[in-house]
Amino acid sequence: MKVESNWEAAPLRYAGVATLLRRPLVNDPSGVDIALIGVPYDGATENRPGPRHGPREIRNMSSFTRSVHHVTRMNPYKLCNIADLGDVNFSNPFELQQCFTDITAFYRKICAAGAVPLSVGGDHSISLPVLRAVAAERPVGMVHFDAHTDTSDHEFGHKFTHGTPFRRAMEEGLLDPKRTIQIGIRGAQNSEESWQASEDAGIRVMFMEEFTSLGIEATLDEVRAVVGQGPTYVSFDIDSLDPAFAPGTGTPEIGGLTTIQAQALIRGLAGLNLIGGDVVEVSPPFDPTGNTALVGATMLYEIVCILADAVAREKNSQKNV
Repeated sequence: MKVESNWEAAPLRYAGVATLLRRPLVNDPSGVDIALIGVPYDGATENRPGPRHGPREIRNMSSFTRSVHHVTRMNPYKLCNIADLGDVNFSNPFELQQCFTDITAFYRKICAAGAVPLSVGGDHSISLPVLRAVAAERPVGMVHFDAHTDTSDHEFGHKFTHGTPFRRAMEEGLLDPKRTIQIGIRGAQNSEESWQASEDAGIRVMFMEEFTSLGIEATLDEVRAVVGQGPTYVSFDIDSLDPAFAPGTGTPEIGGLTTIQAQALIRGLAGLNLIGGDVVEVSPPFDPTGNTALVGATMLYEIVCILADAVAREKNSQKNV
């Protein structure tokens, strides 16, 4: 099924139904190469809620996105069929484990259809049930942009929160820690437990100060050395950015990435064996200007570009076999 862009159907940016990156809204993942999915869930947030509204507002701000990348001159929509598959529907939004079950079931259908999922959260806990589908057959590596490692064992006695998803993912054999790198980590904590958990597991933890010292190209060299050519997931927490650029998030930490640094880092992942990703923790109630959602939509577009490149390369390799 060939999907056409919303720009072709409705050139007026203020007209028509808002969708992720202005892609057509479809119900059937058959024939879709990259599935854009909203996960409006923030029931695992320990402080400031609001990311449940992220998918809707990022759809709204997606009206500002365009097709051809100004640096690479790539048009991802010419390379792949990319569509908005709507939001995960929750049968009981007040029951965390049921929500996780609903998320995983939704993504299993996407993966079974052969589509690569790219998610919009939601809080960062959603990465765990997504990985339960994406990494069901083998553990995956990960490039993780965040102010926090999200490898705590528990928060306030609970093991399933937005601060614990990657601890659980390692325990469940979904995430290969030795093929995982976390970039932008910063901010004081009440204990060293989460940092230590990542390092003890073999995750490459790059604190913000090290990134600043190394620069973008050396950081990307380190990324490629860590993840290699194995299957790799990209997780982008909006709080990896300095709150000057993205104030609308639940756990802001000053001293973070600039938007242009983040864009360059994402672009630098081109050529990796990418099998999915997410943009999480956009909390529109904490930024009534809409700028954080615009940043989220733009980072989503950057990830779509590198995913489209990966999918196109995989398609070509299969043709040549």
